[in-house]
Amino acid sequence: MGVVAPLDARTGRGRARESAGDWGARCRCPGRDRVVSSRFRRYVAGGRCKSTARLEGKVVIITGANTGIGKETARDLARRGARVIIACRDTAKAEAAASEIRAETGNQEVIAKKLDLADTKSIREFAERFLAEEKELHILINNAGVMLCPYSKTADGFEMQLGVNHLGHFLLTFLLLERLKQCAPARIVNVSSLAHHGGRIRFHDLHGEKSYNRGLAYCHSKLANVLFTRELARRLQGTKVTANALHPGSVYSDLVRHSTVMTWLWKIFSFFLKTPCEGAQTSIYCAVAEELESVTGQYFSDCQPAYVSPRGRDDETAKKLWSVSCELLGIQWD
Repeated sequence: MGVVAPLDARTGRGRARESAGDWGARCRCPGRDRVVSSRFRRYVAGGRCKSTARLEGKVVIITGANTGIGKETARDLARRGARVIIACRDTAKAEAAASEIRAETGNQEVIAKKLDLADTKSIREFAERFLAEEKELHILINNAGVMLCPYSKTADGFEMQLGVNHLGHFLLTFLLLERLKQCAPARIVNVSSLAHHGGRIRFHDLHGEKSYNRGLAYCHSKLANVLFTRELARRLQGTKVTANALHPGSVYSDLVRHSTVMTWLWKIFSFFLKTPCEGAQTSIYCAVAEELESVTGQYFSDCQPAYVSPRGRDDETAKKLWSVSCELLGIQWD
């Protein structure tokens, strides 16, 4: 089975399904196959979402979908017929991405909206507008993230990586959860990382004011994603809203733009990295795979369950992080 092909611009129906070769060509980085064998490229590409599920009538929000794996996730779900909301800080880039996806897939229901996860005011405004304009929400993909930032703070005084990667999505999910419940079965997908293995929740210095290491701060925020997913899934039992986290793999994207060293390493070793299309496969899998309809609280990589660090399985830490997050954001989420 292949990935679902674009909608026909005239009929709105799906065209013929792509072959494995077509999919490979679409996900390929130009020039790579001249350097390494196709067998090695398949190994690097990792798992592929083979679900052919259609999403007509479904509404999806994807944060940070103007570039990288978020954009490729939006492209795939638009191809399946979903109404896709691309929620990004840079509205010009978001609209450019939405326009490109509309033209390629024939799906005109790909919409760009302003969302700055480093500002709780922007998050609340986005949620308020969405709830007023859209009556349904079936899939929320918390994809946006920052990595290796020099020390800085969000508009609300949170350390940037924790603020954007965890607290911003925590608040967004809180504000949209009732709509997801109303439209159940629904799914929440949190993009974490293998880097969560190197993280710990430093409650005594959450915002890095005493000690800050940009690499470790990223790891801490990705651990927070895993713990948030775990506790959220526990609290959502019986609602038919699932929550799962994932590692997309090492992807050639601009996520490492804040580090000159990592940017050069990514260029030098690009043939060892997934393309954004390949990196998006597990996000897509968690969003659409029929076999995951009732699966919740899990962590995936390469479209299959993956090992979670002991710290990522600590229920007491998950509960405490939940409580502290609510306190920082000034919300009550029981």
